[in-house]
Amino acid sequence: MTKVLKVALIILGLTLLFFAALFLSVLFKPKKAGIYIETTPKSIVFINGTQAGRTPYDSVRDAGEITLKLVPETQGKPLIPFESKITLNPKVKTVVKREFGETEEVSSGEIISFEKTANTEAGFAIVTNPDSAQIIIDGTARGFAPYKTASITAAEHQIAVSALGYQDRTMVVKTIPGYKLTAIVKMALNQTGEVVIPSPTPAPTPGTIMIEILETPGGFLRVREEPNTISRELARVKPGEKFKLIEEDAKTGWFKIEYSVDQFGWVSSEFAKRVSEVR
Repeated sequence: MTKVLKVALIILGLTLLFFAALFLSVLFKPKKAGIYIETTPKSIVFINGTQAGRTPYDSVRDAGEITLKLVPETQGKPLIPFESKITLNPKVKTVVKREFGETEEVSSGEIISFEKTANTEAGFAIVTNPDSAQIIIDGTARGFAPYKTASITAAEHQIAVSALGYQDRTMVVKTIPGYKLTAIVKMALNQTGEVVIPSPTPAPTPGTIMIEILETPGGFLRVREEPNTISRELARVKPGEKFKLIEEDAKTGWFKIEYSVDQFGWVSSEFAKRVSEVR
């Protein structure tokens, strides 16, 4: 073997070793993930027991499971901190939002994360605390939590959750092709009192137009403060019940009814209809 050939083989061998080392370094390099945290009021952020900053917090870290702790900064009444284990998925940003209360029951927030899937469609899943909250997507009721779908339009969506005795919560999310968006939603107990249980209204007078409640998927219809599905829930009425019509919203078609004595609210015209005037 000539000297030139030996040198060429050595150079070739070193080149192969270099590219092999480069490949392995890329292969085993820790994958990165993003995390964004927003709280009310502002809070100190601890990740894996180490202070990482203050909210709003936006950072890129190694993907994997972390222990997140948020300690609210307040000079008034003490607010309860938040602590949870969260998995940061590679190449996507996990969003954490928290509204602190004096107890866990009156605190609220959500954790929104993405996970790569095997198909090209966008997926969506939502879990709520408490369980069985009603899920409304872009103004349309879709069912009750836990809820999931393997196919949802890859676009920006408005998500609303509602449960008896709890404050409604609304968020705007953007679904991405090839990823499943998962939302874990914590709802705050309604401190203003329980939702009103309708009491009998006085007998309608002649000429009164009545609204009859129709069958619904959940077995009841929510009475809202305003004529939309994200407004505060005031009461629940049952199929077959009839209430005095007070007003009809020209834009949405919703009906304003007297659901209890001197108590007024709006119901969706999708699950209610006019009936004959009282004569």
